[in-house]
Amino acid sequence: MRAFRWPPPPDGGPRTWGPGPGGPRSGRPALPEPDTELVATPHGVRLERLVTGTGDPVTVFAHGLGNGIAVTRPFGSGVTGRKVFFQFRGHGRSDAPDGLWSYLDLARDLRAIADLSNATRAFGASLGAGALCRLLVESPERFERLIFFLPAALDQPRVPAVRTRLLDLLSAVESGDASAVAEVVAAEMPPAVRNTPAGWAYLRQRLDHLLRDGLAAGLADLTGQPPVADAGALAAVTTPALVIACEGDDLHPVEVAEQLAAALPRATLHRYARPGVLWTDRADLRGRISEFLNG
Repeated sequence: MRAFRWPPPPDGGPRTWGPGPGGPRSGRPALPEPDTELVATPHGVRLERLVTGTGDPVTVFAHGLGNGIAVTRPFGSGVTGRKVFFQFRGHGRSDAPDGLWSYLDLARDLRAIADLSNATRAFGASLGAGALCRLLVESPERFERLIFFLPAALDQPRVPAVRTRLLDLLSAVESGDASAVAEVVAAEMPPAVRNTPAGWAYLRQRLDHLLRDGLAAGLADLTGQPPVADAGALAAVTTPALVIACEGDDLHPVEVAEQLAAALPRATLHRYARPGVLWTDRADLRGRISEFLNG
């Protein structure tokens, strides 16, 4: 495996040196991104939203820290009904209000989008899983089905490495240096895919969004806060739930997923044997999500 390089090969790479065949050089161009909208919320924060699909049920998808709509959309590919994707405050085109943010603020963002869309099901990834937990403490019966993908924290703050990674990303985005941003984003991907056409496509998409819309510095404050004060409060959530974890993911410890699954009375825990499930077990993950939500 050769080292990651930026900028990417102009023809889509990967590049190889010396004799022998090279990697794939072509691929279909990326489809144009759908138009999103800014919606007003009762708590005065405008949030970026995308609605796809038709009919009922309605599922809201909450993204992870530093991610957004584009990263959560693949999770809903097999889910029936309407799918509502949005950007938390400080991400994308959503507002970044002044002051210290908390998981209660994120829960308000999530609740507002869910209420405005009449969502009855919810998917939360990483940061979004934490926001969903915080919402459920206040309203344990708000949703009919729940999925928590790679929960990162529950009643304790996130591991220190998360803050370091986020500060690196914020600094790179602030600098406007595509190469610096690419280096941080590439660390999110398994090494085996970084110099593949799929890896480059993901990287370009993330860079387009981050360098166009930026990230709010206030997000760094969230890494030192726990989503909920007491995990025992989730015992009131009797909704069927699926908790998904990956062994070996240092930023999303399996122990957090185990604790969450134990706290939710009707939760099922599924562990993948290795990290990077979006790359290594994508079809199985999509099928597992759609089967649970469509059931």
